[in-house]
Amino acid sequence: MILHKGEILFHQGDSGEYLYHVKSGLFKVTRLHENGNIVLFNILYPGETVPHHSLITPKETHGTAIALMRSEVERIPAEGWYREVREKPEKALEIALLLQEKVRFMQKRLDHLTVGTPAERLELLSEWLDDYSHGVHFTELLTQEEIGQLIGVRRETVNRLLRGH
Repeated sequence: MILHKGEILFHQGDSGEYLYHVKSGLFKVTRLHENGNIVLFNILYPGETVPHHSLITPKETHGTAIALMRSEVERIPAEGWYREVREKPEKALEIALLLQEKVRFMQKRLDHLTVGTPAERLELLSEWLDDYSHGVHFTELLTQEEIGQLIGVRRETVNRLLRGH
């Protein structure tokens, strides 16, 4: 299925009837907390099968996935996925490899967050997103607030950094 910028792949709290394999495009995943804060906590990119926390057993979705650009996704019925998990031993290796890739991605993102200056962190985020954005500048994909959440600074700092470029 094709989703366009701003369209929702799944909502926070959805029951998990489907898993999704991202074939192209990017998605931001946000979580609405009880106090009303919305936090961007993940970017989904091509090759991922999500939700990650439901690859072995079902659980409601942890956040809302919103397309950042035109994206293609394969919708996988959860019932069939979990049947394969139970019946095909090789499915466990497939899942382990998917999770390994995500852990490596998260390690890279943590490295980006611990690099010296906010300007360096912004540059690393920009470079990473360039690999997937097909020439769309990251400021067209994410708000300054979201960029700040991804690099660990306030929106005002992002604004100042972007003006300096």
